[in-house]
Amino acid sequence: MDRTEWHDLPLGARAAVEQQTGHVVKAEAAPHGVMSRLACTVHSEQGRVFVKGGLVADPQSWVYRHEAAVTRIAPCAPGVLWEVEADGWLLTGYEYVEGRHPNLSPGSPDLGPLMRTLTAVSATPWPEELRKRPLSDRYADFLPAEVPPALLGRGLAHTDMSPLNMLVAPNGELVLLDWALACPGPAWADAALTVPRLISAGHAPAEAETMARQVPAFGAASPEAVATFARTVRSAWETWERTRPLPHRAALTAAVRSWAEYLGSA
Repeated sequence: MDRTEWHDLPLGARAAVEQQTGHVVKAEAAPHGVMSRLACTVHSEQGRVFVKGGLVADPQSWVYRHEAAVTRIAPCAPGVLWEVEADGWLLTGYEYVEGRHPNLSPGSPDLGPLMRTLTAVSATPWPEELRKRPLSDRYADFLPAEVPPALLGRGLAHTDMSPLNMLVAPNGELVLLDWALACPGPAWADAALTVPRLISAGHAPAEAETMARQVPAFGAASPEAVATFARTVRSAWETWERTRPLPHRAALTAAVRSWAEYLGSA
């Protein structure tokens, strides 16, 4: 998606934001992410706020409302401060989180906070007032004809466990950002989707699986359900790597492939 800079916003949209923040003296575009037309940190008289959003007329504008609604109820997430709609733009202000992206390699002190965050998310039910297709629908083309009931859970699932969507705050806790892809899923889905990330960061499949099982929901999941999920994700990511290649996909596909092969031989 083409990014819009703060200074290119219509005057009415900027004025609506400044009614919430005070006069903006500087804005820094976010270095990562492709989901939002505008994503920046604004520096104002009242401090820093992360602002993201897009055109109201954009067919994907519902995603901005969805993300804000999910973020409001999600644990270990930044606070939603305000939403404004002005001059054709829908913009949301999020609490600015001071922090750094975590290191997921073996022995990293960030792994403990990550497991704590995954545990908190896994204990949160999906807010049923928010209508969103479940994770099983996202992988429908790759699941068995009869989807195992264990893959049809209604927990809160973030689903995009990139370290770029995580910040380790000064207090050592890990905050999850960017809830745009959140949907109903098994309570253990995010822990499972973290396993390939850990493998990609240098963990052996058995080590990554053992670490993820520190999350009680994942630890309680049946080996058969986890193996089916791993095979499903492998098939999906292999297909998407061929049809929608992105720079990061090859390494992640190799990681989930090694996980699925490990589970098949375990």
